[in-house]
Amino acid sequence: MPTTRDYYEILSIEKTADGEEIKRAYRRLAMKYHPDRNPGDTEAEARFKEAAEAYEVLSDQTKRRIYDQYGHEGLRGRGGPATHDFSRMDVSDIFSMFNDIFAGGGFNGQGRARGGPARGYDLETEVEIDLAEVLTGCERDVEFTRMDVCEACTGSGAKPGSKPVKCGTCGGHGKVQQTGLGGMFRMVTTCPHCGGRGSTIKDHCETCRGKGRVPKPRKLTVKIPPGIQDGQAVRVQGEGEPSPDGSGSGVRGDLHVVIRVGEHDLYKRQGDHLIMEMPVTFTQASLGAKVDVPTLDGKAELTITRGTQHGHVFKVQDKGLPNLRSGRRGDLHVVVRLEIPKKMTSRQEKLLREFAETEHQAVLPESQGFWKKIQDIFGT
Repeated sequence: MPTTRDYYEILSIEKTADGEEIKRAYRRLAMKYHPDRNPGDTEAEARFKEAAEAYEVLSDQTKRRIYDQYGHEGLRGRGGPATHDFSRMDVSDIFSMFNDIFAGGGFNGQGRARGGPARGYDLETEVEIDLAEVLTGCERDVEFTRMDVCEACTGSGAKPGSKPVKCGTCGGHGKVQQTGLGGMFRMVTTCPHCGGRGSTIKDHCETCRGKGRVPKPRKLTVKIPPGIQDGQAVRVQGEGEPSPDGSGSGVRGDLHVVIRVGEHDLYKRQGDHLIMEMPVTFTQASLGAKVDVPTLDGKAELTITRGTQHGHVFKVQDKGLPNLRSGRRGDLHVVVRLEIPKKMTSRQEKLLREFAETEHQAVLPESQGFWKKIQDIFGT
């Protein structure tokens, strides 16, 4: 059966996400759970299919509109077309959608640059930074494992001393032709026997078991620019996996380092702006005051105007975060939270009661006198 999980939740996007955001979200998940990177992992395969189902619906304007209005039931027949049953679909059937992501970037359905050798798979990892590091930019050491060329067979997959042999099905071309409708048209497809390599291996390399690739740990330092947003990625060119064709001439994939920005105790982020709640006393709000406001890079003086109300917002210019592209800083928005003292000295209470009399406002009597009257009434 198709998934019943919310498609927006699966892709970790908002319902307002546009087509490019949907594509980027699917791309990250497809890279992470790609079966070639998770051999034998049934859970990863299920996640891969689930992400493909979500992308198939949300990238189609008609299906997305039906889903937004009626949910999964609508797609199963109440007002719109039924979705595919991805749980029964072979992984290879959804590679076309996966490959479509790269079509706009100069690669065809096989991940091969037009007229050039195959490109290696991209990889993805995550790092966490804090708001102070968003302000200044920072560096992070990243450790990950990638499939790399087997040194024993230099990527051929053949046992040292032997060589791959020409594929008998495609004659070494890596493609075969199929004829349909009584010979009216021809279709060229990847050779099913050699997978497009044009050669097959009789004696497999014992180190990589004929795959030509082995997992290798990798460590590098990544520069994270100021102003980066949570969920954005830094692309490190050429740090992905090598070309899958074993030729050694293909372009390596890239490493995408997804940035997670941790929550701050004082500030909430809103784009390039920061929002902070600040307690202000009754007297400061009433009479006005100058106070020091903490910022990510020191203190800033803020003038509380006379008669400031609870919830009023003051703006401290250029004390937010830098814009990723322009470098221009946002503002710090200070939300006033009127703080009422829980305990007062007798003098403070006396002065406050005198002030209440000038306002002609009724206030509760002093605690001891009030409870004494209650006792007199009920005779306790």
